Amino acid sequence: MDTRAPGRAELDRIHENFPSGAGEVIAGRSDAGAVAAGIQRAGAAGPAARPIVVMPSRPLLTTLLLGLVALCCAACVGSSPTPLAPALRGSIGVPHHGVITDAVELPRQGEGYRLLRSNGVRWGTARLVAAIQRAAADVARARPGGEPLLVGDLSARFGGATRGHRSHRTGRDADLLLYALTPDGRPVRSPGFVEFGPDGLARSAGDADRAASRPGAEAHVRLDVERTWLLVKSLVRSPDAHVQWLFFARWLEALVIEYARARGEDPELVWYAESVLLQPGDSTAHADHLHLRVACTPDEFLSGCLGGGPYWPWLPAMPQLVPPPDGDLAAAILDDLLPGGAAAGSRVAAPDGAL
Repeated sequence: MDTRAPGRAELDRIHENFPSGAGEVIAGRSDAGAVAAGIQRAGAAGPAARPIVVMPSRPLLTTLLLGLVALCCAACVGSSPTPLAPALRGSIGVPHHGVITDAVELPRQGEGYRLLRSNGVRWGTARLVAAIQRAAADVARARPGGEPLLVGDLSARFGGATRGHRSHRTGRDADLLLYALTPDGRPVRSPGFVEFGPDGLARSAGDADRAASRPGAEAHVRLDVERTWLLVKSLVRSPDAHVQWLFFARWLEALVIEYARARGEDPELVWYAESVLLQPGDSTAHADHLHLRVACTPDEFLSGCLGGGPYWPWLPAMPQLVPPPDGDLAAAILDDLLPGGAAAGSRVAAPDGAL
């Protein structure tokens, strides 16, 4: 069995296999992506990074077969529940091509957060909504006195295409705006979708207007790295969220990860965060917000939830088809082909009246 210590180069190779961002997933790539990348972690707890184990090929083939079967079933019915496919419920299809049933609405405001817009695009799976509420509350309790987390779009009531998004169609995506400070460190309300540079500074449109009329007025805000890390930490540690991706600009990820290391956070937790943080390759760099995506659970996978990136090995194992032993398979084939076999003898023509 091949084992090797996890490293940044390993993660980069995984990310290169899944470069998708706002448009995100190439159709047909199921949650077995991480298996295809050949990774499995031995356990999810402990202070240090665990070894990575290369999985055998047979579970890979059966997992991929399960994904193809589910994908074909979803494609046959247009990725939506119908009387012909009553088992398709919840988050159905891949994030950029699917729908959702039984969606949960994120309230307009709650502990530590409020919605940015009132456009009705605030529906998601129960796990996604609960993860946002829990993470915002965790940040507010850990660092009281700050401004609330601004939450952008989730999905429409029944999923499908929404304005301004190529994904956000299956209730598994949410845009989380970034916490902000004044340059001298005072918490301020997020100015909206403004891009933060490698120095952690962003030009605030509202402050810029004031600066034009009042010389010396502040025209920039600074990324609140501490609260941003606490948000990422809460999401990654959540036992129910099953974070698949946190799309984020590479230079802002560097600021957040270096902060986490400097304060002595659990190396394994930091490794998880590095794994899910990714600058997408087919959309904007995401320097103005975090794009949260949660993975399918095993039950959701069986109900039509597909794709969206790798399925990280620290998440609950996906169901796998169990192939019959080679001897039983060969015997069944020969029994059906050879004259006088048991299978042939069992097939007796039904009387005409029974047809």
